[in-house]
Amino acid sequence: MTVKIAFAGAGQVGASAALEAVNRELCNEIILIDIIEGLPQGKALDMYESTPIKGVDVSVKGSNKWEDIRGSDIVVVTAGFPRKPGMSRLDLLKSNIDIVKPITQQVKQQAPESKLLIVTNPLDIMTYVAAKVTGFPRNRVFGMAGVLDTARFRTFVAMELGVSVRDVQAILMGGHGDSMVPLPRYSSVSGIPLTELMTEEQIGRIVKRTREGGGEIVQLLKTGSAYYAPGAAIVDMLEAMVRDKKRVLPACAYLQGEYGYNDVCAGVPVLLGRDGVEKILELRLTVEEKELFKKSVDELQSAITEIRTANLL
Repeated sequence: MTVKIAFAGAGQVGASAALEAVNRELCNEIILIDIIEGLPQGKALDMYESTPIKGVDVSVKGSNKWEDIRGSDIVVVTAGFPRKPGMSRLDLLKSNIDIVKPITQQVKQQAPESKLLIVTNPLDIMTYVAAKVTGFPRNRVFGMAGVLDTARFRTFVAMELGVSVRDVQAILMGGHGDSMVPLPRYSSVSGIPLTELMTEEQIGRIVKRTREGGGEIVQLLKTGSAYYAPGAAIVDMLEAMVRDKKRVLPACAYLQGEYGYNDVCAGVPVLLGRDGVEKILELRLTVEEKELFKKSVDELQSAITEIRTANLL
């Protein structure tokens, strides 16, 4: 069976994810799409020329034409603007809706049977926009944030405890960023609950750093944002689908009654396999966790109302 993956956006995140997919030999064909002439073509050719050295058989092509995504099994959307100084939340929403909306319209037209993985920020809202624009079944439209957030959380836990990152497992819920909902009870080191290994103060400090993880890297880089870890997180999700691994991962999914919410996209644990989000897992939450998740979802629903009022969707 041949597999084709398209990346809409050949910037740092899209290109990093594409390269990681090449390295893992996840598919037969990768297509990089971008509006900037020469950018996707140059990066794609560079990647393709690396395949003989790596010993992988993956065709990599760059294009400025949407028809080249035809036949794609999965389309990853990374294109978008970062938030700039002086921009309000609505400004960022409008700017990226203006990008994501036409892209997802093209996906609906050119690759109507594909699964759609959204990475553009604000991620939860852009996933909602993509779901509404395409009208795809909810198992085929979802967002990447939780895998990245848990990777950051696991890294910080390993650093704090001086243990291998391989032994740290974690799960988070809610929106990407400040409204993230930590679940220390469901996080562990080789099966030992995090609450048995760390104080509340330690956990709280790590949660705060995780919520601000992207901003920390932006401050360090001065003129850019994270792309290595986001790229790896994207490919972790792609591999779960391409190889039908049935992974339990956090993802931004469209809720239809789960956790008591409807018509909103939010981060929840899902079963990810060949058909995309094959199941949404409903965890038993404490009163405090329910309140945190409610706050997160309320913020997302408020943003949805905001973009509808502004006729952006």
